[in-house]
Amino acid sequence: MQFSVKKILPHILVLVGFICISLAYFSPVLKGKEIYQSDIKHYIGMSKQQKDYKEDTGEETYWTNSAFGGMPTYQLGANYPHNYIKQLDLTLRFLPRPADYLFLYFIGFYILLLTLKVDFKLAALGALAFGLSTYLIIILGVGHNSKAHAIAYMPLVLSGIILTFRKHYISGFLLTVVAMALELVANHFQMTYYLMFLVLVLGVAYFVDAYKKKLLQHYFKSVGIMVAAVILAIGLNATNILATQEYAAESTRSQSDLSINSDGSIKEATSGLDKAYITEYSYGILETFNLYIPRFLGGGSYEDVGKDSASYDYFIGLGATPLQALEQVKQMPTYWGDQTIVEAPAYIGAVVLFLFVLALFLVRGRLKWWLVGGTVLSLLLSYGKNLGFLTDFFIDFVPMYNKFRAVSSIQVILELCIPILGIFGLVRLFNPLEKREEKLKALKYTAIITAGLAVVFVLFKTSLFNFVGANDGIYRQNYGPQFIDAVIKDRKAFFTQDSLRTLILVLLSAGTIFMFLKEKLSETLVIIIFAGLIVFDLVGVDRRYVNNDNFVSSIQVNKPYQANAADLEIQKDPGNFRVLDLTSGGARASYFHNSVSGYHAAKLKRFNELYDFHISQNNINVLNMLNTKYIIAQDDDDTVFPYTNTDANGNAWFVQKLEQVNDANIEILKLDSLNTKQVALTTMKGLESQTFPIDSSATIQVEDYKPNYIKYQSESNLAGFVVFSEIYYSHGWNVYIDGELSPYTRVNYVLRAMNVPAGKHTIEFKFEPEVIKTGGLIALASSVIFGLLCLGGLYYGFKRKTD
Repeated sequence: MQFSVKKILPHILVLVGFICISLAYFSPVLKGKEIYQSDIKHYIGMSKQQKDYKEDTGEETYWTNSAFGGMPTYQLGANYPHNYIKQLDLTLRFLPRPADYLFLYFIGFYILLLTLKVDFKLAALGALAFGLSTYLIIILGVGHNSKAHAIAYMPLVLSGIILTFRKHYISGFLLTVVAMALELVANHFQMTYYLMFLVLVLGVAYFVDAYKKKLLQHYFKSVGIMVAAVILAIGLNATNILATQEYAAESTRSQSDLSINSDGSIKEATSGLDKAYITEYSYGILETFNLYIPRFLGGGSYEDVGKDSASYDYFIGLGATPLQALEQVKQMPTYWGDQTIVEAPAYIGAVVLFLFVLALFLVRGRLKWWLVGGTVLSLLLSYGKNLGFLTDFFIDFVPMYNKFRAVSSIQVILELCIPILGIFGLVRLFNPLEKREEKLKALKYTAIITAGLAVVFVLFKTSLFNFVGANDGIYRQNYGPQFIDAVIKDRKAFFTQDSLRTLILVLLSAGTIFMFLKEKLSETLVIIIFAGLIVFDLVGVDRRYVNNDNFVSSIQVNKPYQANAADLEIQKDPGNFRVLDLTSGGARASYFHNSVSGYHAAKLKRFNELYDFHISQNNINVLNMLNTKYIIAQDDDDTVFPYTNTDANGNAWFVQKLEQVNDANIEILKLDSLNTKQVALTTMKGLESQTFPIDSSATIQVEDYKPNYIKYQSESNLAGFVVFSEIYYSHGWNVYIDGELSPYTRVNYVLRAMNVPAGKHTIEFKFEPEVIKTGGLIALASSVIFGLLCLGGLYYGFKRKTD
């Protein structure tokens, strides 16, 4: 027992250290404050209706009417039955947000290095290098929580895989199941997809090694075990995966039925996203040096250049007071790279990259090659349109690659690989079996490369670069040449400052290792020094972009929108209708109303196309058919007011004519001038053009309206065809006439419609997605199987230890 405590005590101390560092970095959470995240603000707006519904009824709704006319909640934080792995995830994230994600970064990477048989002190050092990497902190600042969530579990997945390859079949299998299930529960499939690339690179490295050592039988046995583990992990997340797969086929991530764009141009045929959209955020090739020098290209799109800047002097010269000048220089366009917008540089750290280069000379074998391979592949793919031939190949031929945008985010793979290899550089450095001469030689080459690069940039910056940004012409035209000249001077100052900063850190790192090789410093002291250098380096840059200023009172986060006069006036109307807010973007309108707008990365494809073609052009015919009763606008005095659209079609109406058209292009274009109160268009098979006699006394009224349930009362002396101002989504919406399941169809590109017999009838639309029931059963069965396997593994381990 004493031995066990002594063995586990260092890890407990490291764990406590990670908790303290996580809370220290985000210290305002200890005062009850919360971080303001722009993406989370939109999420709160989008998800308010479903949360309110659950609070009122105790039930989960898988459909919301609050955004884009209506959409599933599968990607809006829906909770699923028997999702026990989610409960484990919540347990692991016991710290207040976002300290919980930083803690997950640390602990996952720490476990990975321990799995790779790294001493706990170096493993802790590596965890700091990984978790404090600028990109990983920045995504927490802007609210990319699900991305951070998925990244945090990546090292844990690799741990399970490596354990399995090391013939720890049972523990490797169980860890892979748990880690992969947690990875999937994060619900950021783009990050999981990118992790797959690294796993494939790792698999190739292990295959080559197994082939050389004649261990192919063990290799394929390990692969088989891991495949079984992944299948079980998928089973534990079955509902989310099945629902996402079903929704993806109807979302903007799928192939469009249109062959034209809203401007009339020919639409590129693709089974996923457009190439221009996928590669919009492509990493610039020159931007690679941002990994090493944080403000190599000026930092974020807009930076505070401070009082000691050319921009400050420029504003003072214009007659601004010192206070006014300081306010102006807080948002200067310092970035001069290729990307449209950059929140902050993806800085890995001068010290970490120094250790990475050192490791290239010291580390040998499969570990080095799968880490280098993953690094190079992710860097090349992050270039996107700037390395078009490679990106086009992946978009055209690699399955699912065209389902994701922002190719620069694949750099999370090198964010993971570089610190691992860097730590192994220290492992080899501390290995007494390695020759000191080889270590000194490696140190010399590393210092020449890293320090030399920084020196070249400092001395020859004006010869190598012009510091001119893509939008400088616009700034010059709007603000004059003196303004942009001052900005360029500040860009050069940033460049020089951070290049010198990197040079100093590199020299300190090299000097520390040199002193160790000269036996002037102990191994423990070297680790302490590098811990200090890495924390100083990374936190110093991180705090430029995510700091205490990002925190606000919890009420500002949880209630990010305040109702204005127009909202309050509209809320007096007890009816069921939609609202178009012309005065604000994002999810603000969704927070208060059933909105035709919203904020989401994967909207329903057809509604998004309708928005581009008509709603964005304020086409009143389309707004009418969506039952847009109120339009929030501003008058000449900037006073917000609700305009009442008395021509809105209402919740449902009988039409005189159903017109069959040949294709989706015709259908969406004809909506431009269609009288939607009288005519409906369709391309659905099995329907044909026909007219319907109209009973002038016919009525159809809403009796009950919930996110997942709508009840109508219809009364007509004649059979007719009814159009409903509800978004068509065939996967889950069922309609019942007098309790009997009945068919319905799609009209006017996005709406529901159906034949209604003569007489008085009750019509009920119920959202009853089979995918939730099926997924829940699979998740329950998978949980039972995994529980039994855990018990079996524990019994086997206990029995083996006893024997």
